Amino acid sequence: MFQKAAALASSGRDLIHLELGRPFHDTPAHIKDATVKALRDGLVHYSDLRGEPALRTALQAKLRDYNKITVSPDEILMTNGLTQASFVAFMALLDEGDEAILLEPYYPQHINKIEMTGAKVVLAPLDKHDDFAIKRELIAPLITPRTRMIVLVNPSNPTGRVYSRAELEILADLATAHDLVVVSDEVYEQILFDGAEHVSIASLPGMKERTISMFAFTKAYAMDGWRLGYIAADASMMPALLKLTANEITHVNTFIQYGALAAVTGDPEILDAMVADDRRKRDLVVSRLNQMPGVTCRSPEGTIYAFPNISGTGLKSQDAADRILEKTGVVVEAGGFYGAAGDEHLRVCFGSESYERLEQAMDRLSGFFNGL
Repeated sequence: MFQKAAALASSGRDLIHLELGRPFHDTPAHIKDATVKALRDGLVHYSDLRGEPALRTALQAKLRDYNKITVSPDEILMTNGLTQASFVAFMALLDEGDEAILLEPYYPQHINKIEMTGAKVVLAPLDKHDDFAIKRELIAPLITPRTRMIVLVNPSNPTGRVYSRAELEILADLATAHDLVVVSDEVYEQILFDGAEHVSIASLPGMKERTISMFAFTKAYAMDGWRLGYIAADASMMPALLKLTANEITHVNTFIQYGALAAVTGDPEILDAMVADDRRKRDLVVSRLNQMPGVTCRSPEGTIYAFPNISGTGLKSQDAADRILEKTGVVVEAGGFYGAAGDEHLRVCFGSESYERLEQAMDRLSGFFNGL
């Protein structure tokens, strides 16, 4: 899809990009200011391999108060985004011949990294007839003596689900019973709507010791280009994780960590305002999609994605995405990109454009679906 969109853009076509999982907002000024100050103060040299102590201390408090995860600062490791966090988690824990279970629809990058370790990806399709719910009977039969981990994305990209405590307890029970590790991608943890509660699986009884929790400043703080994330994991896992990051990058950029510190300790109303804007855009997109023939769309509880079901149109997701791009100039992602369980869906990112551009996109999509 990216190559097709790029080819059209080079010809001068006006494209509305709803395929990229990027925030529309600019990085808040106080985060930029703190980073500039760090530069001017000469914080430009090598620093702690785990990350700046002040930042890890602030994250310790955030993890305790928000995520209900109790860790020491030395159980926190700064990374180049959640992308690197997941890479080192898989590299540290998986060997050739191991198996890792991914919940489907899945985040495709996780597949590539798992395969790079020599491990096998095992897909567990969730219940698409029940809003892609986590159910024991869909996962337990897939566990074998070679299973090493379950990979969780919560809130879910692409579905927008925020998994309930009861659903997470199913995974926790399976992990405990079969001595598995859970690698938990929580990059959308702070983009929640309608009172949805984000539960970190590491906060459940007995799970801190067997969970690698991964976070980033990418989405909620509109810091995608800063490439800054972090891992929270039990002390027993940290040597292997640190061995990888220290040899791969030494440590993340020193001065941007002071921008992250400002993000964590800054006025929460700034974050709340950005989430409120995402909520307003979500409501527009979901309302308009549900008015289009052959399309139904549940309201996501979190993330910046709608995942409309287009089965009523008779189109498969890739065909629909290709035709929408060609006829309307709106770029959306085929749900099949996230696994066969998503093939009756499209992924529409409402967080990547302004409200006005989203209105234009919905007008174009309405014309497309009404013309089928």
